[in-house]
Amino acid sequence: MKKIIYTICWIFLASFASQSLLANEISGLKITENDFTIGDENAQITIIEYASMSCSHCADFHNNTLPDLKTEYIDTGKVRMVFRDYPFNYPALLGSMMLRCIPEDVKYDYMNALYQLQATWVNRDPKVSKKELYKIMQSGGMTKDEFDACYGNLDNENLILEGVMAAQKDFNVKSTPTFVINGNLVEGNKNIKEFRQIIDKILSE
Repeated sequence: MKKIIYTICWIFLASFASQSLLANEISGLKITENDFTIGDENAQITIIEYASMSCSHCADFHNNTLPDLKTEYIDTGKVRMVFRDYPFNYPALLGSMMLRCIPEDVKYDYMNALYQLQATWVNRDPKVSKKELYKIMQSGGMTKDEFDACYGNLDNENLILEGVMAAQKDFNVKSTPTFVINGNLVEGNKNIKEFRQIIDKILSE
């Protein structure tokens, strides 16, 4: 049932995205209170990542590249990182919704844990995805009532889906991961060497 509702909402938002977004004057470069960020807000470089939690390339970035990026550039105040949801399917939507119910001080760890455990909870069967994701969230202390409340939070679901429409309008995002680095679109997964080249070039200007 949830999957059907998700599909209907997606089609509805896609049909009316241009009108609603124009009315709200949403700008993808503006960081809002709904964004999950790490790093110095006054950093010289802002990297916005659009990712789907079921995307293997996104998992590769989070598992193998982001730790170095964080150590070298984010923790040193040079880069501010903004994580935005771009779910391609039901498991990804469910994972993104769960993260919105996690306290800010542990959200980064939860996010990366879900990417590390991606193979255990991302499943074509919505029931399996929900069951396995609950096991992970439960191990972190989330109760069944909290999980169900988060699962049924339509406000969070709508925010995520509206964010997808905004990404399409503002940056023409079509795949994940997609990065917007100081306003410039960088598509596809990049390793730390490629990020160093991009970031160091900006820092030297």
